[in-house]
Amino acid sequence: MFQRWSHLLFLHWEVPSDLLTPHLPEGLHLDTFDGKAYLGIVPFFMQKIRPRFLPCVPGLSWFLELNLRTYVYDEQGRPGVWFFSLDANQALAVTLARTLFHLPYQHARMTATNRDGEVDFSCQRKGMDELARYQYLAKGSSLTAASGTLEYFLLERYYLFSTTAKGELKIGQVHHRPYPFHQAACEKVSMAPMGWNQFSVAECAPVSALYSPGVDVEIFGLKVASRTR
Repeated sequence: MFQRWSHLLFLHWEVPSDLLTPHLPEGLHLDTFDGKAYLGIVPFFMQKIRPRFLPCVPGLSWFLELNLRTYVYDEQGRPGVWFFSLDANQALAVTLARTLFHLPYQHARMTATNRDGEVDFSCQRKGMDELARYQYLAKGSSLTAASGTLEYFLLERYYLFSTTAKGELKIGQVHHRPYPFHQAACEKVSMAPMGWNQFSVAECAPVSALYSPGVDVEIFGLKVASRTR
């Protein structure tokens, strides 16, 4: 598939490893940077989504997404992303992603505006009372993460993992140019998605807040990584 990810906000908090490890499937290991584990919230715009050889579809190829994620590697040492949840405001996209990619997508009411470079993004998951709201914009020069830095660890991930109902661990590959990014100035930040996923984390500011205008992405089909039970 082809798609574009735009106006991404990468928010990360340092959390105890033992908060995250029990929620990982067999076959995956928590990836850390300098011994520290990270829980990330990433709101962004999904755009121009289409299968190879097919055009974009109005009403389906554009929607909003917010994910809660951490960083892992498998038995072969491949580093990637583990998603605890992915909220989206397009019902058919949620169904297709659950079915085809075995990812824990959730239905949500979401809105976003981009006025003069400042994004105002809100998400309310179906069945939850709390609204997650993010107001952010880029500050400073555009950068590319250097290998060995925290920014590289958090941004440059080219594998994702998921599990099927039968317990198979799947791996999928994505390809895009390195993220152009800026430090992010945030007027509003919400930790609500952590609570939606039963993570108890004390209210605090993120240790990292990065903004990227976006990248064009190729997504390849899932393969079996290993069986988890």
